[in-house]
Amino acid sequence: MNMRWTLKPKPDPEKVAVLAKTLGVDIPVASLLVQRGIESFEDAKKFFRPSLEDLHDPFLMQDMEKAVLRIEKAIEEGENIMVYGDYDVDGTTSVALVSSYLKTFYPNIATYIPDRYDEGYGVSYKGIDFASDNDISLIIALDCGIKAIEKVSYASEKGIDFVICDHHRPGAEIPAAVAVLDPKRQDCEYPYKELCGCGVGFKLLQALGSRRGETIENLIPYLDLVATAIGADIVPVTGENRILAYHGLRVINAAPRAGFKAILEQVKKETLTITDVVFIIAPRINAAGRMKHGLHAVNLLTEENEETARHFASEIEIFNSDRKDADKSITAEALLQIEAAKEQERFTTVVYQENWHKGVIGIVASRLTETYYRPTLVFTRSGNKLAASARSVKGFDVYDALECCSEHIEQFGGHKYAAGFTMLESQYEDFKLKFEEVVSGSIDKNLLIPEIAIDAEISLTDITPKFHRILKQFAPFGPDNMMPVFMTSQLKDAGYAKCVGGDDLHLKCRFVEGASKKSFDAIGFNLGGKCDLLSNGNKVRAAYCIDENEWNGNVSMQLKLKDIVSE
Repeated sequence: MNMRWTLKPKPDPEKVAVLAKTLGVDIPVASLLVQRGIESFEDAKKFFRPSLEDLHDPFLMQDMEKAVLRIEKAIEEGENIMVYGDYDVDGTTSVALVSSYLKTFYPNIATYIPDRYDEGYGVSYKGIDFASDNDISLIIALDCGIKAIEKVSYASEKGIDFVICDHHRPGAEIPAAVAVLDPKRQDCEYPYKELCGCGVGFKLLQALGSRRGETIENLIPYLDLVATAIGADIVPVTGENRILAYHGLRVINAAPRAGFKAILEQVKKETLTITDVVFIIAPRINAAGRMKHGLHAVNLLTEENEETARHFASEIEIFNSDRKDADKSITAEALLQIEAAKEQERFTTVVYQENWHKGVIGIVASRLTETYYRPTLVFTRSGNKLAASARSVKGFDVYDALECCSEHIEQFGGHKYAAGFTMLESQYEDFKLKFEEVVSGSIDKNLLIPEIAIDAEISLTDITPKFHRILKQFAPFGPDNMMPVFMTSQLKDAGYAKCVGGDDLHLKCRFVEGASKKSFDAIGFNLGGKCDLLSNGNKVRAAYCIDENEWNGNVSMQLKLKDIVSE
């Protein structure tokens, strides 16, 4: 697939020079920092040393006072409290976070995760009935609830109050809960809008803890859960999210809870980055809700006995293996369906098979988006309705597109790049036409070509051990703080270029730069097809990140290629 290279604008050279002098760093580093909005010593200090002291006052969030007062009242009066959350990583970590904290000083806490197949996403009538049957009078809903207008009303009729902690976009009406914590509420003046659901739950604990005379130090052991949710939910790694992720990763690496320790023992991994959290921990937590039930994940995350945690982790490893098998077979079927329909000229990818596993259609949608790079919907049957997962390409808001098709949809929720929804089967064909019409009429056609956003053009001579050491401190990486991508021109292969891996999928070479003769090993995953560009001493331009390669105990810098093109 062709890639669209975009070089970010060069920052103000005067600001770069001043910052380089202030911090005692080279111009390429200062340039990257100014690009990220860091222009002073104080900015740099906050960026490189994220401090929990810089977290915002939780009571700045709309309804926080109401939420805390209602929970305090429930505790004083001995009410039963149910902590309710969605079945994905953000939801299950949120439930583990809030329930385990409350249980340290109050026993009457139940947890509830809806069944993906029986109840579907978000607050369910079945969950409310469970609360009613078990004399539960307060539900704390996490990572869901912002659109549960009728369900909150139903609960109220049964004498059950709701405190909602959500981060999804509200509809026109806010549920009539006792408190609705959501920084995306239009009337909420909380300074940071990009918290994940677990992050909103953490702010609730911060508020509750402050009333109990606790400091932020008391909450540090819970930050591993928040960091996992931040990574898995693909929220911006800026502001508070960066602080929480930074300190959460330290907890995971220095003092992991029994559940994380058990997962990591299975995969033989020691020091974790946020990327490792996304690709190692998150899929396993997700696998419970996808293949069995989300409560398995909550049980693993809250278990304190290491032996029991190992047992739970081995079960989840089986769920994850089953998930991989289902993902692989459904993706293959979906690709065949797309090829047979010859719909490559369409602006959307929409596929449906009634027997596809509902738990993996979101992953399949992501795979198809990577393959065809179009806003993608994958449908399956769920009871007497159709359920779908939506994924989008960078720069296109699929949530807004679905909102434009809402006359065909029963229920939906999500984000700019990922959403889920249900509809009647009779609406499928009309919806499919409408969705294609909305996307084709509103998408910038450039967005249908994958973009490589390049931070700066540098020479290989700029890549020194000190430069790499500072770059590593830009972590944790994620949306709005991605690992820097560089471009270098006039590169030739030193004569070692070859295809490696199964089916010769990958490219391995050693680049030498023009006059400087500086050279680095490079690896390009899925770039095996471009090996011929390096033959006969041809010069190329490369887009890459700077990575480390460990071999036989030796660690060396290498270029991790994003793409190469002929000069």
